[in-house]
Amino acid sequence: MNKKPRRPKIEVTQSLAAVFGFHAVESLIKYRVRHIAYLWAQQGRDDTRMQGLLETAHAAGVKIEIQPRETLDKEAGGGVHQGIIAWVQPRQAGGESDLERLLVESTTPPLLLVLDGVTDPHNLGACMRSAEAAGAAAVIVPKDKSAGLNATVRKVACGATETLPLIQVTNLARTLRSLADYGVWIIGTAGEAEQLIYQTDLTRSVALVMGAEGRGMRRLTREVCNELVKLPMAGEVSSLNVSVASGVALYEAVRQRL
Repeated sequence: MNKKPRRPKIEVTQSLAAVFGFHAVESLIKYRVRHIAYLWAQQGRDDTRMQGLLETAHAAGVKIEIQPRETLDKEAGGGVHQGIIAWVQPRQAGGESDLERLLVESTTPPLLLVLDGVTDPHNLGACMRSAEAAGAAAVIVPKDKSAGLNATVRKVACGATETLPLIQVTNLARTLRSLADYGVWIIGTAGEAEQLIYQTDLTRSVALVMGAEGRGMRRLTREVCNELVKLPMAGEVSSLNVSVASGVALYEAVRQRL
């Protein structure tokens, strides 16, 4: 008789966060299974992909609860849950040592998103959602004058905060300089740049630096960039929302890496 898998021990120190969608939940089971309290699976969904995910979760000892679609719809708040929600202990922001470990352990040229002075939690959440979807290795922000991991960020990110590292650093310019030791090319975005983002190589190890709306990158941040690029602006507006601009830049990197 097969023994029932032991459920991973989880010490819940704060409210659980909802992470939904197959990709995000599969990543959680693979990398952070001990932080999963339980899964909600949509009642009546028994296709191959769902069954495969539930079998993997069961083998890992994760508790599974079957819920009606209406319950998942409510918790997802309009997000596309694909019939699966994981309830997890929220991930906390990392620091310089976590970034160093990530770079050392990376087996492919990492794609990093750096946000300089983005204080709106809605923008941070949207940026993290785009970065996670584009396969970025991490999002880097300064500890001061930047939004942190709060409830609004987690909600807007739709689960990305639980699978994508957010790295908070004390001195952003110094951190960007240190990335050169790992062969990371620093590319800043600025409206006055002469080169379009489509004209630079994003297949190498890259850190894309986005400044805050209106002010752009700070002087010290700009000075450590290896090059500056811009997005084409054909209309009358002078700039894009930082989350939109980040998405455009990240997916140009995705296009080049296909």
